[in-house]
Amino acid sequence: MESQYKAGMEGTEVSESRGSDLKVANPKTVRSSDFLLRLLALALTLAPAIVLGVAKETETVAITLVPTLPPLNVPVTAKWQYMSAFVYFVVTNSIACAYATLSLVLSIANRGGKSGLALMLIILDLVMVALLFSGNGAAAAIGVVGYKGNSHAQWNKVCNVFGIYCRHIAASIVLSLLGALVFFLLVVLSALSLHKKSP
Repeated sequence: MESQYKAGMEGTEVSESRGSDLKVANPKTVRSSDFLLRLLALALTLAPAIVLGVAKETETVAITLVPTLPPLNVPVTAKWQYMSAFVYFVVTNSIACAYATLSLVLSIANRGGKSGLALMLIILDLVMVALLFSGNGAAAAIGVVGYKGNSHAQWNKVCNVFGIYCRHIAASIVLSLLGALVFFLLVVLSALSLHKKSP
């Protein structure tokens, strides 16, 4: 049975076998897109960890101890280490970044297209999606409290005082969300590729 492959559009090859046209994914295009997405995931998880890791702002805050006395001006510093949700966020992004580096090596090593390794990468990519979304949720919840405050718990908003620090937090969360979406896209593309390979 003879078949000929001709270059098609958008990284596909057209297989002509016994008069029927069948489009299959070009393995080189799939591998290069997988490599580029993993590289993007690495960058989008490294950047939030660095941006929030260096976020620090010191402001002078007036504190009133007794209503009859003038307020005391106290320097207060905001750091990511002071909130466990931000610590969790930095740790989850660091883990995802380390995994993205490892998965780059594994995806390069998987040039033969072993389905066992591909399945393991899909499962670990899915774990990274869950890990990043949980870290983003924790950081976003604390960020909203910092931005709006909570009158029921008597928590004052702090973003009106620590504006630069809050902007760092917001930028980190957006970048990390993009990283989680890239990992999710990797899961979808890898699962489709694995499904096409199965008989």
